[in-house]
Amino acid sequence: MKNSLHLGKTAIRVQKKAVEGEWVCFEGNEFYKIRNYDQMRPFFISVVSDADHWMFISSNGGLTAGRRDADHALFPYYTDDKIRDQTEITGSKTIIRVRVRSRECLWEPFSERGHGAYRIKRNLYKNTWGNQLLFEEVNQDLGLTFCYGWFNSQKFGWIRRAWLENTSKNRIPVIFLDGIQNLMPSGVGNQFNLGFSTLLDAYKRNELLPKSGLGIFRLSAIPVDRPEPAEALLATVAWSVGTSWKNLLLSSKQLNAFRSGETIRTERDVCGERGAYFLSGQKILHPKQTIDWLIATDVDQNSADLVRLQKSLQDPVSLKNKVIEDIQRGTDELRRIVGGADGLQVSARFMGSIRHYSNTLCNIMRGGVFEDAERISLSDLNEFVRATSPGLSSSWGL
Repeated sequence: MKNSLHLGKTAIRVQKKAVEGEWVCFEGNEFYKIRNYDQMRPFFISVVSDADHWMFISSNGGLTAGRRDADHALFPYYTDDKIRDQTEITGSKTIIRVRVRSRECLWEPFSERGHGAYRIKRNLYKNTWGNQLLFEEVNQDLGLTFCYGWFNSQKFGWIRRAWLENTSKNRIPVIFLDGIQNLMPSGVGNQFNLGFSTLLDAYKRNELLPKSGLGIFRLSAIPVDRPEPAEALLATVAWSVGTSWKNLLLSSKQLNAFRSGETIRTERDVCGERGAYFLSGQKILHPKQTIDWLIATDVDQNSADLVRLQKSLQDPVSLKNKVIEDIQRGTDELRRIVGGADGLQVSARFMGSIRHYSNTLCNIMRGGVFEDAERISLSDLNEFVRATSPGLSSSWGL
């Protein structure tokens, strides 16, 4: 009989589970669910949008994302092997301290820290249209389920929604620290980050507007090798609605203090550190109760954008509803775009229909679609002919 392995006095639980797939419904949308996806080798996933968002994410949580191209990245743009290896320092991070009778237990969902300490189940969900992705971890020992997902919004950028549910029959006091880390400030080209990342860190400045909870991530100046002024006039922003918070962190410096049960303090101005946005709060979850919140973040925001955000954050309930509505609007628009290329079909084979949608979507991402069905503007055609074939345009009298 094989002896069990221990980490200190804690037995490490080796859990072998079958990987299974099924279709489920979440908030009125169809998702494909992969049960026990962590039993598979990490794999790469893309999350699309109707606008200029892009995201490439590993099934272990490491990711890169942004707007337009790699020079407008929200998280550093690296190759897939580096993205996979940096899951602990880039993207989503959650740490939860749970009071169980006379003990306080530490739980880090989706992390390899404390691997085998709890009986857990991990599930991955991606929606039919390809623009929403959910990660779920069920902790059977603590009676808690934590889920977070990535969504996109044309108005508000990348949206990370989170849910914490008490699945037990008891009241559970929790202290949580949740957010995102390794945020890129605006104004940084991809090649500069790859070649001068240490120098870039020295120029980073993370600021908090405490009344609204708005985080601003910018450069103190644009790094240039010329004797000329180079002001950083754009910033990356992050903000949250949905739950009350006690402290907000703008870096990852206090994560180990939180893990150790120490008191953490709100960070208002952090220089020379990689940007992060963490909420810290505490709740007593009643049986079957769920709390949820969202963190929105976007790149290339100017001073006028910050003023508008400040004003919107004065009414967090209304703002949350606007975010969710815009996420749905983006899904509808994505379906319209794919439908314009004949990518929507209904057949007896549901998976066949989804496969056709996916193929059409990939073709659109490579080649685009006509702006107005198959109708072409005559003035655009004339301009194109004049530019590409002057001789022909002269004979036509254009």
